[in-house]
Amino acid sequence: MTDTIFVTGLSIHARHGVMDHETEVGQRFVIDLELYTDLSEPSRTDRLADTVSYAEVVTTTTAAFKNTNYKLLERAAGAVADAILSHFPRIRAVKVTVHKPHAPIAAIFDDVGIMLTRSRHP
Repeated sequence: MTDTIFVTGLSIHARHGVMDHETEVGQRFVIDLELYTDLSEPSRTDRLADTVSYAEVVTTTTAAFKNTNYKLLERAAGAVADAILSHFPRIRAVKVTVHKPHAPIAAIFDDVGIMLTRSRHP
């Protein structure tokens, strides 16, 4: 059985990108997370110790995303996935979506970004 914990719309200012102004000024990124785990125990016990703290997930995600300036969203999202899997042993897999709504693209668009899924190796 796989259950899901999710965090959507986490807005973080960071300095990722290949253009000089992206690394100097930075911009807003939006992160969505899906954390795949088994929630059968906390659904019975009602104890935080039996699940994953959303607050800790947000703190871990923010630190992983902001602590290093990456050129590619793929690498920034990979850092988030790696941090979540290493800090939360209950999480079997994670899907990270990074939106870059103000990407320097000469076009009118609502959003661009990437989505990646990483899981533990057996």
